[in-house]
Amino acid sequence: MISMQRRFFCRLSVFVAACGLAVTLLAASAQDSPKRGRKYKAPPATARIEVTVLRDGNGKPIENAAVVFHPMQGEKDKGAMELKTNEDGKTLIDVLPIGDTVRLQIIAKGFQTYGEDYKIDKPEMAIEIKMKRPGEQYSIYKPHDPGEVGGKSPDADKTAAPGKDSPPPPATGKPADSTKPPDAQPSQPPSK
Repeated sequence: MISMQRRFFCRLSVFVAACGLAVTLLAASAQDSPKRGRKYKAPPATARIEVTVLRDGNGKPIENAAVVFHPMQGEKDKGAMELKTNEDGKTLIDVLPIGDTVRLQIIAKGFQTYGEDYKIDKPEMAIEIKMKRPGEQYSIYKPHDPGEVGGKSPDADKTAAPGKDSPPPPATGKPADSTKPPDAQPSQPPSK
């Protein structure tokens, strides 16, 4: 009776081992099958972009300036990533895909805000930005050159459409006197 039990357990252990081997082989072959599971797609190649922010007047670095990257998809902004410059006025980003367009915006206290679109077409790019101090605000209450409109002379920007940004000619036929302050009363047609 003991020998019969021994043979039964021996056959049972061989059967269990064979079943385990078959299950292992089936599982391994299923993992190699290209039809099952998710396909791996490699991430796009990214560019290493170093931005240096300097003062326009003396070329010294601007520390702690906000450098904002806006990846663009057509005319649509896909979000924003903001970095700060170090004591050398530099910041580095390496997650933007090659071939994309990025809108770069730089904000520094005491300087004009800078903005420009850049096409990322190389694996390594170095961008140097010279920040300017803010200019005087244009005022209609101060005397200006006769041809100056909005703080700019018309000769400064030849790409503007004529008449688009210029004020309309005076209705009286007389040239406007730029040294005289404007009338305090609004012009209204005479009442009858």
